[in-house]
Amino acid sequence: MVMTPTTEEVWAWLGEVPDPEIPVISLTDLGIIRAVAWEGDTLAVTVTPTYSGCPATSLINFEIERALRAHGVEKIALKRQISPPWTTDWLTEEGRAKLEAYGIAPPQPAGGPDKCPHCGSTELERISQFGSTPCKAQWRCKDCLEPFDYFKCI
Repeated sequence: MVMTPTTEEVWAWLGEVPDPEIPVISLTDLGIIRAVAWEGDTLAVTVTPTYSGCPATSLINFEIERALRAHGVEKIALKRQISPPWTTDWLTEEGRAKLEAYGIAPPQPAGGPDKCPHCGSTELERISQFGSTPCKAQWRCKDCLEPFDYFKCI
């Protein structure tokens, strides 16, 4: 007899799937997995992309399916939910800490980083509104002179 995994187990598995653009955080850290539920014998996973034109959406869906199939889930329904739209408020505290440890300043309500993720200095300057991905901006620390990405508030 095949045991149906609990939704808690599924959440834990999805917590191990890295974001393809920022692999230091998981899809659950990012807050894009909105719901996990069994609908009969089908596992429904609701995903909200970070923005409607996110180029990683197909890869994210593939990685979700791959992770679940690796744990024996055969019937999967991926649901795309665009309302309400994703916001950086959905990042977990653990995800924010992982970003900073990786050298990416996590989003701040004031619209810019509050400190350098490398040395902790507050002497910062914006280099460009656009970073390595559309959701990031490029900043530099005036003390350690290191550039870093800032995850923009969305």
